This record gives sequence, C-alpha cells and structure tokens, in this order.
Amino acid sequence: MLPRLIQAILIFSVIINQNRIICQNDVSLMQIPIINLLMQSAAPNYTPKNSGDLFDILRDKYPLPNGLKSPLSEYDYIIVGAGSAGCVLAARLTEDPNVSVLVIEAGRPENYFTDVPSLAPFFQLTEYAWPYFMEPQPGICLGLINKKCYWPRGRAVGGTSVINYMIYTRGRPEEWDSMASAGNYGWSYEEVLKYFMKTEDARLKGYENAPYRGKTGEMNIEFPNLRSPLIEAFLEAGRILGSPTIDYNSPEQLGFGYVQTNIKAGRRQSAAKLFLRPNKKRKNLHILHSTTVTKVLIDELTRTAYGVEYVRHRLKNKVTARREVIVSAGPIASPHLLMLSGIGPEEHLRSHGIPVIKNLLVGQTLYDHISYPGLVFTLNTTNVAFNENKDGSIANFLEWMQFGDNIVASPGGVEGLGYIKIIADGQDRIPDIELISLGGSIVADGGPKGSKAARRGMMISPEIFDKAFGAIDNTETWNVFPMLLHPKSVGYLELKDKNPFSHPRIYGNYLAHPQDIVTIIASIRYIQALASTLPFQRFGARLHRAEFSACREMAYDSDEYWECALRILTITLHHQIATCRMGPDFDPLAVVDPELRVHGVNRLRVVDSSVIPRTISAHTHAPAVMIGEKAADMIKVTWGG
Repeated sequence: MLPRLIQAILIFSVIINQNRIICQNDVSLMQIPIINLLMQSAAPNYTPKNSGDLFDILRDKYPLPNGLKSPLSEYDYIIVGAGSAGCVLAARLTEDPNVSVLVIEAGRPENYFTDVPSLAPFFQLTEYAWPYFMEPQPGICLGLINKKCYWPRGRAVGGTSVINYMIYTRGRPEEWDSMASAGNYGWSYEEVLKYFMKTEDARLKGYENAPYRGKTGEMNIEFPNLRSPLIEAFLEAGRILGSPTIDYNSPEQLGFGYVQTNIKAGRRQSAAKLFLRPNKKRKNLHILHSTTVTKVLIDELTRTAYGVEYVRHRLKNKVTARREVIVSAGPIASPHLLMLSGIGPEEHLRSHGIPVIKNLLVGQTLYDHISYPGLVFTLNTTNVAFNENKDGSIANFLEWMQFGDNIVASPGGVEGLGYIKIIADGQDRIPDIELISLGGSIVADGGPKGSKAARRGMMISPEIFDKAFGAIDNTETWNVFPMLLHPKSVGYLELKDKNPFSHPRIYGNYLAHPQDIVTIIASIRYIQALASTLPFQRFGARLHRAEFSACREMAYDSDEYWECALRILTITLHHQIATCRMGPDFDPLAVVDPELRVHGVNRLRVVDSSVIPRTISAHTHAPAVMIGEKAADMIKVTWGG
C-alpha cells in the first residue's frame, strides 16, 4: 500500500517486465522522466544509468573487501546461490576467520521497496524473480496468460526470501520423522528442531516461551500488528468446526492461528538482511552478485569438484575451491546446474551432448504446493476488509516508515493459517490442506486506481479475471486459498539444451493423480462450511459465483464445476522441492546423501530446499534456513571446524 506516485513507478516496471516475460524478450527496463525526477529528489547526486536499473541508488551494497575489483582465484568454499539456505550457510562458515567463502549470486541486492511486506506480489514480476514457466499441460492453468503456469523464483541476494510472503512454518514432526526412518539419519524432528530454534527470535505474544520456540536467533518471528475483523471470524469459525486456535507450529496438534511472519518492525526480514548484511564486512566473506555460475568444475577421473565457471559482466571466468563447492541455487536452478555439469540422468545428458560424470536422477522428482484462488466471498458490511484503494495512502506509507505497524506491513494481505485433515487415512496428525485466510481478496487490488498486482503476480489472464470477478472488483470481500499439502502427483524437470542461460523444461504434472482433485474439492466444501458459520454470517459472507466460459455447461457448485474451475485457476504457492532429493545409497531416486553430499562426487554438496525428499506441511523458507544451519555444522565436522 504505497502513495500513488511510487505505486505508479512499481506498476510501470511490473507491466514492462510482464510484457518482457510474456514475449520472452530480454529488453531492459526503460527509464522515464518521472522516475528520474523522483530519484533526483531522493538523491540530488543521482545520475541515471543506461542499465535501466530503476532502483540502483536504493539497493544494498556488497563490495568486495580490501578494495578488490574481482574475486580471488581460490577460496576454501564456494557457495552458488545467496538464497534462504546459502545466506545462513555463508554466515556460519565465516565465523571461523581462517576460512574463506565466496558466495556467487545471479541476482542483484534487494532495495528499499522490497522491505515493504504488502508489496510481495509486485516483485514476483520484476527483475527480482526468475520468470520460470511450466511446460504447457493440457487442462491445467487454462485461465493464466498463455495457459502456462507461472513459477517465479527469487533472483536476488536473499533469493526467494526477497519476494515471498514471509510466512513462517516448519512442517509436522511426523513428516520429519518419516524422512529419518527412510534412511536419512540426522533428520528426525528432534534433530532438526534445534536448528529451527537456533535461527529464531520468537516474539509471538503468548507462544514465545514454548519449549519448541527459539529466542536468541537472528530471525524475528512475529504476528502482524494490524488485523481486520475477518481474522477473528476465521479463528472463531475454525473453533466451531473443531479446530482450536493454537500456535500452528506447535508439535502437539493441528489447528488455526494468526499468521507468523519473518517481519520486524513492519519490514521484511530476508535471509540476506539477517545473515549477510550484518557480516558483509568480514574479510573472509566475499559476495559476488549479478554473476551467473554456468558449470561446476569436476575432475572426471577422480569425480572431485574443484571449482566453478561463472559469467560476470559478460566475461567468463573460473574460481577454485580448496575444500568444497556447495550448490545452493534453489529447487529449479540447483538441478539445472548439476545437469549442465554432467550430473544427471545419463541418457538425457548425452542427448544434449553433455559428458556424463555421474548418472543420478537429478530433477526426476518434483513436488509443489498448488492452490485455487477463486473462493471469493462478498460481504455486506463496509470497512471490514483490506482494500488497496482505501488503504494505499500517503499517510499510511509515512506512518509505516515511522512506526511499521499498519496495513503497509501486511504480508500480502495474509492474516491466518489453518491446518486441517480432510481425507481419513490413519495419519490424523498430518494435515492434507492448509487454509490461507486473507484480510481481503484478490479483487482488493482492483478498480480504476488499483495496481492489480495480485492478479498480475499470478499471471491470471485479464479477460478470464474480468469475466469471473469483474462484477465484484474493488468491493468488500474475503478470500481463502486452500493449499494442497501432500500431492500424489509428481512432476519433473529436464534441460532444454546445454546453454546455461536457457531455462529448464518444467513439468509439474498438476492434478495428474485423481486423489489430488478429490482432496481440493473436499477442502472447498470445508471452506463453504466455514463461511456458513455465524462469525462470517455476521458480515453477510456469500460465495461469489465465478463465471468461467469453459464451465458454463456444468451445474454450479457441483464437483464437476469445481474441478473445471480448479483447472482454470491453478496456481503455485512457490514451494517446489525434491529435485535434488536426499536419500541413502539404496534409494534409487536420491541425488544427495543425508549429509547433503552428491552421491558419487567428492567435495560437492547441495544445500537448499531441493534436497527435501517428500512433501511437508510447510512453506519452504524456514525449512531452507534450517537446512543451511544444519549443513554448516555437518561441513564443519567434515573439515574439523
């Protein structure tokens, strides 16, 4: 929620970048006079750059120490990727002043505006996101632009923690214990809990003293201060239907709760801000941003990783590692880099002319959390829900700058989460659906003055959106997203070609298993029951009938209609995992072992959410940070640190 001038600049950049993404055109963002005027007023010595960098004066800086203009030729460790895991790993390894670490990141540092929580959807369509798309899948994402599912991943120092919704969740104890029982020693809930707690500084008014919460870490976890009346209705309705109001990260039970966020004083707490920025003056920590690693260098005879090739300022260079190369580029880029480097399915690599160093099923397992965003309920009470046109004022922005405790600090409008068990399968303590309750809805960004950032961030076709929701655009509404936690459908990814700048081909296989459809439709019925309770009926909640041309022959509110609607508005919630699956030697799908070492390759690890071998009831930022913490300890043990 920003003043109109600043909002206009952001919208301008989003629209240009969206058009660039759709057209697959690499034209840089343009400068326009109004932007130059704003920048010059903010910094009188500002000179526009030809690079098209709209925010260069507002970015964090990560200069190499000692006046270096380029990195050294050799380091103890090279970390590829400054995302959620890579940032904490770099911070922990450089605690030893005798160890040198180079972090290489393709993206740029974050800027002032990425700190604004309510702007999360804007930045998923800017240079801060890799614009990945799934390959077209028949009957899926039909209401999205070009009928392709959009998968933005963070391209920044801080990775996806710079563009996500800042939601903090850990997963259920039974899920971690199941991983450990499958041969992943060291990954039981009791063993990973200490790493969750190590990074956490819980400030959760009533929950912070629980034995499973941390209080001395860098990552502030708090409830957003401003709440709409809709969150109390959500929690009360949950209690009526048998779900208690709890700390949903509690290991004891399932329930509903206020959303927990990695926000402090109303500002985003990215992994870079927490773990790199405070340590960037360490002489042994070198951070090289705007630099793309194109290959891990591996001795073919000994199968030992000894460095990386990278491109910076359009020049190719290489740097070597005395100890290890650690790939921490995320669930899409990490498997992509491994395959480019000769680690992957043998026949697939050879089909692209890549010499095979190790035959592993890299990228052949891929899970994702999907949702249906179209459950919008109209309300007959005014000034209840968040609304951009009402709340995006200069006064609110100035108040946020000073105090950080108003609507501008809302994590994309999310107010509450609920974990429920829909389908009985004997695992009552493992939910199959997460409910994400908003303080408004996807139409709260609309109207003639609205940014339409949420719908743009999801890449929903304007024609589809207007037909389905145009009648209620910019009105008082409430929205719940049901998130499918444990899909039975499994996707995969593979190389498009051996050009390191080509995006991989991604096959999500959404809804390929019929049980996934059954579970989501059952969750829609549950949400309808939730909205029918007295707490929501006080606001006159009524489910809006979304008009989809493809569904017009189906009886409204039938299971057939909901399956049709789901196939039109199928969206990711950005939690891809398992593409570099962790597992013991006897797991044929495993890419890394329980110490995150690539099977059959020496001195090479993968440290990010791609190693999580099976679905978990969590948004993946907190697990990725935990993985970085745990990996640091394992690496120190290996090298006697």
